[in-house]
Amino acid sequence: MGSLYLRRRIVNWLAMFLSAIATLIGLTFLAWILWETLRQGISALDLKLFTKITAYGGDGGLSNAMVGSLIINFTGIAIATPIGVLAGTWLAEYANRTKLGETIRFLNDILLSAPSIVMGLFVYTIIVLPSTLLTHGSTSFSGFAGGVALALIALPVIVRTTDEMLRLVPSTLREAALSLGVPQWKLTLQILIRAARSGIITGVLLALARISGETAPLLFTAFGNNYMTVNPIEKMSSLPQIIYQYANDPGESLHALAWAGAFVITMFVLLLSLASRLILSRTKVSHD
Repeated sequence: MGSLYLRRRIVNWLAMFLSAIATLIGLTFLAWILWETLRQGISALDLKLFTKITAYGGDGGLSNAMVGSLIINFTGIAIATPIGVLAGTWLAEYANRTKLGETIRFLNDILLSAPSIVMGLFVYTIIVLPSTLLTHGSTSFSGFAGGVALALIALPVIVRTTDEMLRLVPSTLREAALSLGVPQWKLTLQILIRAARSGIITGVLLALARISGETAPLLFTAFGNNYMTVNPIEKMSSLPQIIYQYANDPGESLHALAWAGAFVITMFVLLLSLASRLILSRTKVSHD
């Protein structure tokens, strides 16, 4: 009995030690990435980065790319979130343990690992080319097309997360509500989704983080624009596209701007995640 207890303590200590080492390695790489992006782009981190456009080249900034990224990313999330949440809810509550539901889950998992450039080519075929033909070339690449491409990337993430979070809700909660005569639609909207909303919001934020750094789909859809525009029907610049363009340029000043853009994207995703967790934690305390 004593040897069994000692062996379990040794295994537990070894597991804790390896977990701590893995955590330290992950945090080390995260700090290294943040430091390297800050060190490489610190020369370009000034006021003109947020006030000047990319048309000025090495003497300009990234303001139009930042605005374009916000418009394209939030367009994609605005399209993907309601569709993804509704699809995930249907899978968890109406198609659970059915062959159709399992088939859709399998296809959704395939879309999760689909190359982003394939999504860009798909949207180029169904939106960019037809709009070019219908308008005789006056409308072709656009920020909206970029948002649709990013929505296709974010959609399977939101569907999978919503499905998993709703299936984690205890079945006793469903049985208690149904025994009181609560309709299925009201049970789903007012009880189950509210119980799983923190996980669903986390899935939406993961999808936003997933699409924030995508470059390949935007090269085929939004294309890029060296001038400021907020019209989603026009060509639109984005930070990932500018980073890709400037990283391939031999100029050191443009390299610094590319690193500064990478740092802005990293900090945007990090601050968004921290803010969402803070809001969710306050909401949870207030309901308790």
